[in-house]
Order: sequence, then C-alpha cells, then structure tokens
Amino acid sequence: MSEPKARSRPIISITIGPKSDGDREDFQRALSDLVQNDPTATVTPAPVEGQAVIGGMSGLHLEAICDRILSEYKIQISDAVPEVIYLEAIRRSAEAEGKYIRQTGGSGNYGHCWLRIEPNEPGSGYEFLNAIKSGSVPDKYIESIDQGAQQAAVLGILAGCPLADVKVTLCDGSYHETDSNELAFKFAASIAFKEAARKASPVLLEPMMAVEVTVPEEVTGVIVSDINSRRGRVEGMQQVGDFKFIKAIVPLAEMLWSSRQGRVSYPMYFAGYEPVPPGGRPEDDIAGVPVQRPQSPKAGSGLTAA
Repeated sequence: MSEPKARSRPIISITIGPKSDGDREDFQRALSDLVQNDPTATVTPAPVEGQAVIGGMSGLHLEAICDRILSEYKIQISDAVPEVIYLEAIRRSAEAEGKYIRQTGGSGNYGHCWLRIEPNEPGSGYEFLNAIKSGSVPDKYIESIDQGAQQAAVLGILAGCPLADVKVTLCDGSYHETDSNELAFKFAASIAFKEAARKASPVLLEPMMAVEVTVPEEVTGVIVSDINSRRGRVEGMQQVGDFKFIKAIVPLAEMLWSSRQGRVSYPMYFAGYEPVPPGGRPEDDIAGVPVQRPQSPKAGSGLTAA
C-alpha cells in the first residue's frame, strides 16, 4: 500500500469555514464538489467543528478554491492565513522491536513484531513488505501491522508532520494462540516504527520553490540580496540584453512571510523538499509561518505564494 506521489501532495493549506452556521451543509457539499473536480486539492476536517483544512499546490490554487465557494455557491467563508505543509523523512535504515502485552481480566493482548524502515525513492510514498517466511506471525495479523506502521508514519516523530517516502519491512515477530489480536499487533507495529524512526536520522523537510525573475541589470544586486535574506540561494544568472535572468531556490515559508510584509513576490513553482536547516525549525517561528500538521499523508506548482 502506498500514499499519493509527491507531485500530488499539497504543499500549502488554509483552514476555512462558513461565516453562517446555516451554511454548514452547503459548505460541505461545495467542498465535496470541488474535490471531485480537482484531484490536486485535499480536504480534511479541522479541529474546530464546521471548518475544514484545504490543501493545495500554491497560494493561487487555494485562492481560486475560495473564490469558487463564494461565487458559485454563494457561501461567505472566514478569512484564513495560508500555512506551509512540512514533512518528515529518514536518512538511513534502522530496525526496532515492538511489543504490546496487556492483561485485562481473563483475556490478554499480545502483539510482537520486528520492523526495518529505510528511505524510499523520493515521491514513491509509503511501502510495506512482508519478509516473514517462517510463519512467526500469522497472515491474519499482517494487515494490522501494516496499518499500525502507516498510522505512526502519519504522525511523525519530530514535529507531528507526516513521515514521507519510507519503506517498511516486517522482519520477524511472535504471537500468542489466545491473546493475540489485530489491535495488539497494530499497537506493536506503531511502537516498532517510532523506535526505528528515532534511530534512522529523522529530519524535518520544507517545500522549496524555484524562482525565476528577469530584472534590469542595475538592480541585480538588490534582488540577489533579497533572495539571500529569505534563506534562498541563487542557482544561476544569465545576461539577456540589458537584463539579468536570475534562477534561485527559496523556501516557501519565506515567500509567504515576505508577502505578508508587503515585499516583492516572484514568479515561482514547486522544486521539491529540503531539510530545514539547524535553527530554522518552524516551531521556532524562524519564518513567522505556523506549521500545518495534516491528519493524513497528503507538491505542485504556482506563480505566487499568497
């Protein structure tokens, strides 16, 4: 089983809801219609009842969705601030054991498994393999182990963000004739996955945007300085007549923060995920942008960040 490919995973989200409680039912219907017509958008329940988290490929993408809700469905929605969707990843393979043993009255709960996790190819999502050949874990519990590992991957281990592109292999385990059940193995797999992930050099990832801009040669230094101030890096410059064509890579979080401060916005498109540098964890509010922690594994392109 696998999660959506990286190119279909949203990189930015907003939490919105109808301003009027009387529009809740129509709001949910509008979201359902929009998702059916736009496979690149995602909708998940928000912590606040009646609201929803909308995931998209760019600020323009989310803006278009909100405009449709207003113009086509005549629903007034609450204002929302775009949030970057961060991910987690592991950088090496690791193994760990998971045991869940509980005795409750007469019946017990017993689940035991060994999992190996390793980085998967970028964009390949979650993958589960069963390498047991001895029957140490009956086939009827394999799916529960897979589910437990998937649920642990969704929650991550660093900042509560989904752990992306990971291969999980069930190596070994054991069971009890009377006390083993699906739930016990699901818990055991979750325990094993989290422990292995902690040993696998986990890292927090942020979406990066490729910026391309053509400017008069005399302001090239100003633009390069601005890109550097956003934790960006210039990838190349080319002379085009009296202008400079500049290509750079900049964190999406910095582009959002800068747009809120009224600074210039550059044409850009999604370029991939990169590790958040030391001291730049989003919970430290380095970029001034809150972390969005989606409830399920959920990048795309756009011309503007907000």
